[in-house]
Amino acid sequence: MVWVNLVTLCALLEYFIFAALVGKARATYGVKAPATSGHEVFERYFRVQQNTLELLIVFVPALWIAAQYWNPAWMAALGAIYVIGRIVYFRGYVGAPAARHNGFVLSIWPVALLLLAGIAGVTWSFVPHS
Repeated sequence: MVWVNLVTLCALLEYFIFAALVGKARATYGVKAPATSGHEVFERYFRVQQNTLELLIVFVPALWIAAQYWNPAWMAALGAIYVIGRIVYFRGYVGAPAARHNGFVLSIWPVALLLLAGIAGVTWSFVPHS
């Protein structure tokens, strides 16, 4: 489970960095709190952070549940793809919003697979095995 712990910490650190970058963009582009709009580039940073939060709340429990039923190293590998996907998403979205597609795909598929793995594991645990 050490790999699952490591990937979880990487995902949380990544989110923390994204939040800090939003704060920096707020100062750079003069968007005063509590506003969440006002400059297009700031809004890109903010949307990356918010979209990451929206996925993170599904990703972390799905990773941990799936790792209880399947090889934790493989589940952590899926999680690592998610973390990399978020970096690709960030770079694409901040650079040009239309370029966020590849990063989104690299993020959403691991989450979907972890959810399915968790569902399959829980379901399988209810099946009597003789």
